This record gives sequence, C-alpha cells and structure tokens, in this order.
Amino acid sequence: MKKWVIALLLAMTVSGCRRYEPVTELPGVEAEAGEGTEETGEYAADGVSDQGQDGQVRDGAASQSQDGQSGDSAGGLGQDGQSGDSVSGQAQDEYAADEIFITTLPERTPVKVKGIYVSAYVAGTKARMDELIQLLDETELNAVVIDVKDDNGRVTFAMDSPQAQAIGACENYIPDIEELSRTLKEHGIYMIARIPAFRDPYLAEAKPEWCLKLADGSVFRDRNKLAWVNPYKEEVWDYLVEIGKKAGEAGFDEIQFDYIRFCTEKGMDQVVFDPEETKGRSRQDIILEFVRYAYEELRKEGLFVSADVFGAVIGGGQDAETVGQEYSAMAAELDYICPMIYPSHYADGNFGLEHPDTQPYETILAALGDSAEDLSTVWDVGGTTGTVRPWLQAFTASYLKTYIPYGPEQIRQQIQAVYDAGCEEWILWNASVRYDSGGLLTEEQGQAEAAAREAAAQNMQPE
Repeated sequence: MKKWVIALLLAMTVSGCRRYEPVTELPGVEAEAGEGTEETGEYAADGVSDQGQDGQVRDGAASQSQDGQSGDSAGGLGQDGQSGDSVSGQAQDEYAADEIFITTLPERTPVKVKGIYVSAYVAGTKARMDELIQLLDETELNAVVIDVKDDNGRVTFAMDSPQAQAIGACENYIPDIEELSRTLKEHGIYMIARIPAFRDPYLAEAKPEWCLKLADGSVFRDRNKLAWVNPYKEEVWDYLVEIGKKAGEAGFDEIQFDYIRFCTEKGMDQVVFDPEETKGRSRQDIILEFVRYAYEELRKEGLFVSADVFGAVIGGGQDAETVGQEYSAMAAELDYICPMIYPSHYADGNFGLEHPDTQPYETILAALGDSAEDLSTVWDVGGTTGTVRPWLQAFTASYLKTYIPYGPEQIRQQIQAVYDAGCEEWILWNASVRYDSGGLLTEEQGQAEAAAREAAAQNMQPE
C-alpha cells in the first residue's frame, strides 16, 4: 500500500489539523509554542529554485530528494483537539482546586482560513482591492496574505519601526494601511502579514555585517546577485520580530514568515560561519531557535504565527539539512505550518504519477499524506503540531513540457484533496493576483459543505 494511502487512513481517524486556541496560561507554566510560492520553470543546481517565471523571486520550486521524490512535496495533518497554547492536564489539575487561572496572554480567535495571496502593489491599489473584497464577500474566501515585507526586503508601508526607518527600508506601496485594515475588518476578512525572513537583499546591503560572507570577507550573492542575511545573527531576528509586531499594530491577525531558511544556490558551500556564532548549532537548530523566539515574542502580542516551508524537508534527509527546515519540529512550534505543494513543482513520476501537474487531486492528496506520516512522529508521543494550511496552485505552469491549464476544476480538485486528507484550511497562490469565483463556493455553500464533512466524520468515529 502506498505511503500516502496509509497516511490518508490515519487522517480519517485523526480528524482535523488543528493546534491553536487558548487564551489562558497558568502561573509558572510556560506556554507551549506553537513559504505560497511563485510559479517557476527554473531549477537551481541544488534542486531548489528561487527564480519565479516572471523574474520575481519566491520560495517553493521542486527539488529532488535522495529517494527520488520531488523535494517540494509537502502537507500533512495536525493533531485533533489539541490546543497550541494549552498547558498540561497535570498542571491544570494542580491549580483546579484553588481555581487560580491567571490570563497572561492576549486572547486570539482562530479562523479556518480559505485565503489568497495579495501583493503589496495590489493591496495599495484601491480599484484592485475593491475587486478582491467583492470576491471575498461573494465566495467562501475569508482571508488575505499581504506582503508586509517584499522579496527585495522593502517594508511595504510607512511603519513606525525604528530599525526599518534607520535603514530606509520603508516604501509606501500601501499608502494608507489603516484604511485598508479598517475596510478588510469591516468585511470580516482575516489579515495575514507575509514577511520574508532571511532572503532580504535590502537589509543585507544596509547591514553587510549581518549578511552571508565568503572566506575572503566578500558578500555571498545568489545567481540574481542578491545578498542574503545570516540566520545565525540574532540582530536579524529582532528586526523581523519588530516588523511583525508593527504589522500587528497595523491590524494584521497573523504573521507568516517566508524564506525562513538558508539559501540553497551554488556557492553556499563557500560561505563561512563564525564558530563563535554557530556554537555548534546546525542549520536546522538555528532555524528552529528563530521559530521559537519569534513565536514567543509575537504570541505575547496576541498574534498567530505561521511559516511557509519546502516540501523537500518532509521526512528529513539532506534537503532538510541544507535548507535548515525540520518539518515536524517546526510544526510543533507554530500555530500554522504552510507547505507549498503546487502540483507543477513535482517531478514526473512522483507519487507514482506520470505528470503530477496533470493530476492535481492525486498530487495534493499524496503530498498531504506524506506530511501526515512525518507529523505522526510528534503525535505518537503525545505532542501537538500546528495546523497544516497548504498553499495551492491557482496558475497555469505553461513552462512545463507537460502541463494542463489550471481553471475552476483544477482549483476545486485541489481543495477537495485538502479536505479528503483531513485538513480544513488552504491558501491560493497566483503571482499576478488574478482570481475569480470559478472553483469557489459561496459562503453559504462552504458552510454547508463543512457541516456535511463534520457529520460524515462523526459517523465514522468508532462506537
């Protein structure tokens, strides 16, 4: 039996993919902490592409793992009913007698996200945003992922961030963030701030002491001549968290980190890391430390925290070590983990499919099955993981030798695969921010569909 079939059976017994909620924390008990991508036709030498079809650089291209499976496989299921910030049952019993419950963290209201990516340019263009808001009003969509820091490292609105202002990072792509936030809230739209983390050429140029360097002291640059910042530099962590907090002040409900990894291009083996900074910590170690730090700091502000990740890291191996992402460990420290599982990013033959791009349902289902298998290593020992909220393909990968047009049918097939894998949330990616109602349900239809799924799941529970 294929791995993903086994994982799907697991999903049917572990309903949902949740790990969020809670509003309280007991005294003396530490709270449990908890990459949408560009379509691409180029692959880097190491198997992971950073180059988008239209020249915009984004995370999420396919890579080839050691077992021959496409590196950008992703997905999975979270553990049902487990609260991401809950304390242990033992601790609750300890305090129950005296009924001492002290709320030390702000309340957070989780939303089952059905979202779309929105660039900063579109977010700052009223006519385009009015069109998108109408689309959200008329369909099951309820969330937007907006660039708060773009792939070039520019903060996209006038932000009262001392560090961003000090280096002149703010660019007024969104001229009135307060008005935009107010309008989105009036329409009941959940706001997610996308913040690329360690691919930040603007910060790297402004603070060369924080960027990746070669043995001769020169700056490492990728094939687009762009510098990356060094994940071992905790000053970079503070900068990212500050931007996240300011995004929260502007009205965003969630901070989503993209490029939360090391660069994967040629020449990275020549980058020198200071032993006094690494302190023996691997790439995976330091990325996980950043995740924990960012979660702790942003959670205190009442914000949800998520991360976009490569599918290549699922199951571990060389890809995971090179990128610096350990899938299940990261998922255990986040509210949401967002694997990028576009069918176009899987090589021919993956999951036993001749051309994955031509079989969107089967590809998404298989990718999420692999994710479930990986995350089960956490669940099996009583742990919890963040909600799995995959990125889905809302574009046609015409750069492939074998592809199909992606329209309403292909979008709906992917969404159905998400549900059939036991997950409930998803985000659509289109670099041009072109979406329509095709393949989407109305809000009422979406609610009815969700109720039917829940009823079916209840009926499948053993007596």
